[in-house]
Amino acid sequence: MSENFNYELKKIGEIAIFKLNEKRFDASIAGFVKGEFTILLHTEDVKKLIIDLSEVEYCDSSGLSAILLAFRILQSNEGQIRLASPTKNVKTLIEISQLDRVLNVCNTVNEAVKELETVQ
Repeated sequence: MSENFNYELKKIGEIAIFKLNEKRFDASIAGFVKGEFTILLHTEDVKKLIIDLSEVEYCDSSGLSAILLAFRILQSNEGQIRLASPTKNVKTLIEISQLDRVLNVCNTVNEAVKELETVQ
């Protein structure tokens, strides 16, 4: 169980971009990611979040659970979330689990930023 996981957080205006710099988004880091999302979305008052998945080659149900936690927090605060740049494996998992019906998946971070800039 790793205490650290590698990520970058940057803000463009009111949009927070959370880039997970890990190859595996699984049970070993999902709890820590949930903690970061909770802090970010509750204490920093972020209403628009992009999760950049471009580095993630493998994601399991715990990874999806962390993403859904962020989605639920944002939904209860009338916020918006976008998933950006998922790798082929991760995109397939999102589609198989039918999460693409609730979560907007964008091909690039720029596409996600443009989308969120138009949302009130």
